Amino acid sequence: MKNILVLCTGNICRSPTAHYLLQKQLGDDYEVTSAGLGALVDHAPDDLALKVAYDHDLDMSNHRAKQVTDELLRWADLVLVMEAGHKNELLSKYPWLDGKIFRYGDPVQVDIPDPYHRPESAFLMTWNFIAKFTPYWVERIKTTSLK
Repeated sequence: MKNILVLCTGNICRSPTAHYLLQKQLGDDYEVTSAGLGALVDHAPDDLALKVAYDHDLDMSNHRAKQVTDELLRWADLVLVMEAGHKNELLSKYPWLDGKIFRYGDPVQVDIPDPYHRPESAFLMTWNFIAKFTPYWVERIKTTSLK
């Protein structure tokens, strides 16, 4: 499993955070990217998402939002989404994704809350969720037989 796609709604808060954190922890043997189901195409990450990531030694300043495409979904060995609704929406359009799409919060069956247009505390809470579940996904990705 080498190609990882992380999805959220706008691709400016949650998915780039998980994208850059996963890439940092997985290293160069893996390719991680992110996109949005309703992406704010070519936008930089939200200022508060950038700040919270930077405060945790993660630089996402080069990120620009992009829209999810059929091509990206086919490229990915694993698709990680932030909410059950994202998974349901994708499976209704792309039933062939079944078995390679998972919710980032699946280890405890939770959605990762969207902090967009909320205070910094909401971004910090979202960071904490993503940071908590990232080691689970890193381990799962590194130990899968699809390498």
